[in-house]
Amino acid sequence: MGPSQIPQKTFSILFLFLSSILFSINLVSSSSEQLTNFVYKGCANQKFPSGFYSQTLNTLFDSLVSQSLTSKFYKTTAGSGSSAISGLFQCRGDLSNSDCNNCVKKIPNMSQKLCGESIAARIQLIGCYLRYEVAGFQTVGPTELLFKVCGSTQASGTGFSDRLETALGEISKGVSSGNGFYAGGYQSVYVLGQCEGDLESGDCVNCVKNAVGKAKSECGNSISAQIYLQQCYISYTYYPNGVPSKSLSPSGTRESTQKTVAIVLGGMVGVGLGVACLLVTRSAFKKKSKSKYGGG
Repeated sequence: MGPSQIPQKTFSILFLFLSSILFSINLVSSSSEQLTNFVYKGCANQKFPSGFYSQTLNTLFDSLVSQSLTSKFYKTTAGSGSSAISGLFQCRGDLSNSDCNNCVKKIPNMSQKLCGESIAARIQLIGCYLRYEVAGFQTVGPTELLFKVCGSTQASGTGFSDRLETALGEISKGVSSGNGFYAGGYQSVYVLGQCEGDLESGDCVNCVKNAVGKAKSECGNSISAQIYLQQCYISYTYYPNGVPSKSLSPSGTRESTQKTVAIVLGGMVGVGLGVACLLVTRSAFKKKSKSKYGGG
């Protein structure tokens, strides 16, 4: 063998290594943009009195956006007494502070456009969500189903149910030991779960178990699903042929339950959710992160 020749085995390893680097670069560049993709909204039918909305709610939004520079979860109240508005934001546990802030700061304008002067609202993006409600407004329970996305493609062949069962079972273990966030996989089934930042460990596990149960009952053998409850969410995606280097766009069954951020809400709208499961799982599971929440 001449000095310029490379052994076939070495070349193969080098090729796979370079391919992995290129794939990771593509993943990072695309996922940052996709984090702000809209998932769903929930808007209360009741409206604020004239002039009240722009003052107190904008103060709340400013505070939440500011805190997203250093925290992945933050909860606060603007105003006082009967005019107080409580709100919070939650970023996905594997996001950087910069990505978290970029995600959260998109929501105030979206909320105003999508929900107007509603006295309670929730806006969910791929990488974060924000919700608020006026003082005294009764919200739904922590394990109420708000929104679901079930992939239209059904798994074929044997073994999928067992793989999915094992992978989903890891979420409750993971959120318990990972400060409310978990991303992992088992035999080509990639899962993600997260609880609201101030949820106690036991309540978080209970919420996730409820979400897992709803994923099984609502989505059956779908190869992908997202389940959003009031205080936690989970998602899974099955890649029988390995994780793709480019986003796929399978159609999915999108359904709101008409039980969004409060007892009386106008309904929920999902837009552009065909790739939502893939965007959530693909960007998270490559990082294998178990980030802790920031202050709050």
